Amino acid sequence: MNETRSASDNALGAIGNTPLVRLNKVVPAGSATVYVKLEIGNPTGSYKDRMALAMIEEAEKRGDLRPGMTVIEYTGGSTGSSLAFVCAAKGYTFHVVSSDAFAPAKLRTMEAFGAQLEIEPSIDGMVTPDLVPRMVARARALADDPDTYWTDQLNNRDSLIGYQGIGRELLLQAPRIDAFCGMVGTAGMVMGVSSIVRPARPQARIVALEPGTSPFLSTGVAGAHHVEGTGIGFLPPLFDRTAVDEVRAIDEGQGRAMARRLAREEGVFCGISSGCNVVGALHLAQELGPGHTVVTVACDTGLKYLDGDLFG
Repeated sequence: MNETRSASDNALGAIGNTPLVRLNKVVPAGSATVYVKLEIGNPTGSYKDRMALAMIEEAEKRGDLRPGMTVIEYTGGSTGSSLAFVCAAKGYTFHVVSSDAFAPAKLRTMEAFGAQLEIEPSIDGMVTPDLVPRMVARARALADDPDTYWTDQLNNRDSLIGYQGIGRELLLQAPRIDAFCGMVGTAGMVMGVSSIVRPARPQARIVALEPGTSPFLSTGVAGAHHVEGTGIGFLPPLFDRTAVDEVRAIDEGQGRAMARRLAREEGVFCGISSGCNVVGALHLAQELGPGHTVVTVACDTGLKYLDGDLFG
């Protein structure tokens, strides 16, 4: 879509209305058509901007968040960057708990937006099953202060409101939707899209994806991995199995290789979870075949991964 945006009162108006583009060179012959929604077009280069804005504005509407209060959150980086951005635009102080397991660029982005960053140490730079619970515990302790508002992304259903925008936009952009897939972290994105797409496109298969080395949703086994923002090692409270048709584990190595291919062959510059999304979409496309359409998302920009080994 090449429509010109109208002027916005502030930077928050730039969230959403991201383009949907067809993939060509990475899609094998004899496959369904594959589209990827470029959520990298949001202000911080991530679909988490939608989630952050919804969590803040819904809290404001209820009176849970008021001027002068501090916002608290635990995050692998993209949610933190998005919340830091939204808080900066709205004038809130933001205290974030993250870890050295996540991309340095994400941590620096949060600080650039003025966030107070607190690091929970990782084990050898890995996302291990104990890491997120430790981050949650620290955020919970900080939130004991009555002048704080804890967005608590794993349990906050306001995030679904933000992600539903992706579903509504897909219904307008995609010629048809036979399958939609996406990696699960908090599960908000897949749940939000499913709540919009399923009623309108009952034939569409909704497939949740997870890292192959931490397939908790499909097998109950948690493990270590490097796919930031996904595979938290336990059942996300927002995840509803009735909202998806199946869960599939994706090989992290294939996801990394696909992220590099997307940059070099399609001009889509994205991160590891996005590469895994496309791997899952290509599997579905090969199964469904010509005449069908598979849709997924490019979650965040590859600029956040330049300090690591993804593009090294």
